[in-house]
Amino acid sequence: MNKVITKEIDLNGRKLKLETGKLALQADASVVASWGETVVLATVVTQPQVVDAGYFPLSVEFVEKHYAGGRISSSRFIKREARPSEEAVLTGRLIDRSIRPFFPKEFRSEVQVIVTVLSIDQINDPDILGLIAASAALSISSVPWHGPLGVARIGEIEGKLLVNPTIDELVNSNLDLFVASTRETVAMIETKAKQVSDKVIFNAIKEAHASAQPIISLIEEFVKEAGKEKIAYSTLAEDVEEALLKEVKQVTKERIEQALFDEKTAWHDSMADQIKAELTTKYTEVLTPLIISGVFDKVAKEIMNDLVLGQGKRVDGRAMDEVRPIEIEVGVLPRTHGSALFSRGDSQILSVVTLGAPSLGQTIEGMEGERIKRFMHYYNMGINPFSTGEVKRIGPPTRRDIGHGALGEKSLEQVIPTKEQFPYAIRIVSEVLGANASTSQAAICAASLALFNAGVPIEPVAGIAIGLISDPAKPDKFQTLTDMRAVEDFYGEMDFKIAGTKNGITGIQMDTKLEGISFEIIEQSLKQAKAARELILAKMKEVMPEAGKLSPHAPRVEILHIKPESIGLLIGPGGKNINGIISKTGAQIDVEDDGTVMVSGTKSEGVDQAMAAIEGMFKTVNVGDEFTGKVVRLVPFGVFVEIAPGKDGLVHVSEMSTGFVGKPEDVVSEGQEVKVRVKGVDTDGKVSLSMLFGADIKPETERRPARPSGGGGFRPRTSFSDRPRFGGGFNRSGFDRNRGGRPARRSFDR
Repeated sequence: MNKVITKEIDLNGRKLKLETGKLALQADASVVASWGETVVLATVVTQPQVVDAGYFPLSVEFVEKHYAGGRISSSRFIKREARPSEEAVLTGRLIDRSIRPFFPKEFRSEVQVIVTVLSIDQINDPDILGLIAASAALSISSVPWHGPLGVARIGEIEGKLLVNPTIDELVNSNLDLFVASTRETVAMIETKAKQVSDKVIFNAIKEAHASAQPIISLIEEFVKEAGKEKIAYSTLAEDVEEALLKEVKQVTKERIEQALFDEKTAWHDSMADQIKAELTTKYTEVLTPLIISGVFDKVAKEIMNDLVLGQGKRVDGRAMDEVRPIEIEVGVLPRTHGSALFSRGDSQILSVVTLGAPSLGQTIEGMEGERIKRFMHYYNMGINPFSTGEVKRIGPPTRRDIGHGALGEKSLEQVIPTKEQFPYAIRIVSEVLGANASTSQAAICAASLALFNAGVPIEPVAGIAIGLISDPAKPDKFQTLTDMRAVEDFYGEMDFKIAGTKNGITGIQMDTKLEGISFEIIEQSLKQAKAARELILAKMKEVMPEAGKLSPHAPRVEILHIKPESIGLLIGPGGKNINGIISKTGAQIDVEDDGTVMVSGTKSEGVDQAMAAIEGMFKTVNVGDEFTGKVVRLVPFGVFVEIAPGKDGLVHVSEMSTGFVGKPEDVVSEGQEVKVRVKGVDTDGKVSLSMLFGADIKPETERRPARPSGGGGFRPRTSFSDRPRFGGGFNRSGFDRNRGGRPARRSFDR
């Protein structure tokens, strides 16, 4: 029987426990991590590559299970978990970006890390626990991984930083900062913030680093008991003869420099693959594609380091803190609700905004339950291979597309007006038409401009990416690069994306190829990004100083409020009332549980009519009020008169004339306008009317004149019902057996 090894600490008042030796024993390593009642299982499996992929084949999957939250999917047709949700993809990417730099560059065996959520307590978020579990599993595995990593989340409420806040506390937090750290450095940053200052962000990063240290210590203790011997691997120098390696390096250098400084053709994503393919063909009999790839990356890195750190130059001749030329155009598409074209150097983004009724928000189903998202941002590059001048098969959105779309969404979400301020569902699609690094941040700029063009009142947001070149032999020697190009991204060591407004930061995503970066690098990056952000915002303001008018092609949305207990009256039996308004006006009506009613439509007259009908239905009327209304329905005992859109009342036959009225049609006809007076309003809001005024008004004690021959008339009533209600004392004819043949009293509802 396997030995079960357990280690635990108190983490922010909740027990954090790591356990191995009990579950998933055929994996190379498995760890069950629990924090409170949130539990995840992390497994690590490795195997040699069958075919050389030309890159390190690491895959990280975050698997959500509905049973973890005690839920059965609300889908009518699919009850088992299918493809990963967007949240699962994003969490998988977050873990991947944190752990990837800590694998040796020469190690090329396939590695798969799977984090499965087994239980969730709605207090402790499984994303932070998932990274802890993955870090622990890799640390005790046979895979050569230079961990462990610790992690912490920081919130901010009323100027006070919160370490590892609960899920509920994050709802009211101005900051959600997720940081993965080593003992000395910061490995990964993911942030969304409500326009928080750079200083607060920097202090929060330092707080997160300090708070992650107990987790690192816990994993180190765990490894002492549960750790396996690491797999051996060979280095490039061991695999290739020195003379051959020298020759290949020289050929590679010449080919890279030729492409790197080609003024006619910009370096793009596929350029490295083209050069590697040429070299592989040239040396196919003596070197494998894997070795060629290793040589290429090493030489390219040396060239970039010498250029930036040795000569103080950039590939395109810009200053280290200089932003590429910016071009902006808004309203580029005639029929869309809002559009903008944003170009920064060779990166070009077209963002398009679509506005819709609030009910068109996206329903998100997950382990925790369901929620509605009314603001959506999508990023498309994978389906636009022309953006890098390549020929590729078009498929569904890639994990990268999903990640970049979510980064833009979280960066813009902080400035989107509330539903009360701007009652629309908002969908943005950012199409990458040209790609040369920093496209996700260009998409934020384009989307912000498109929102302005669509008439959405926001504080504009701009984004920029900061790169890094450093000297491996001298860690203190580094250069941060504002608005890096693709080649500076590929052969640099950091991608630090920072978005925000003039007031502060709204979104951050930082990952690095190094085993973490220093606080000095972080501080310098924040400083350069702020200057660049302010410059871009100024350029955007020149073109679009304020939000424009709502597009005539956008739907119009109006909001009104009724009492929650009156919702049933608006809807009516079987939806009769609300569907009647919808069919008559063509407007869409959405009702929320708190009594908020949203009326939307592409035709203003239809929206106006629907609003008038609803307002009329709930218009307060008082006894004595006078109206000129239209007769809408005749019944044997009177007529219904519409006194306001959606609101009518009953004129009983006894209130239609001073004399006897046998049939209502003897006095009025349907569609006729008549003057009426409010005679009474009951507790349900039902209105009784009278067509008698002045001296003709009958005293309440005066009975209706008897019919000339046989049978009594109906008594006046102030409360009416749609259907006659017969009590047990009535016979089928509706006459009370105990009242000498007088008609039964009936109640009708409008």
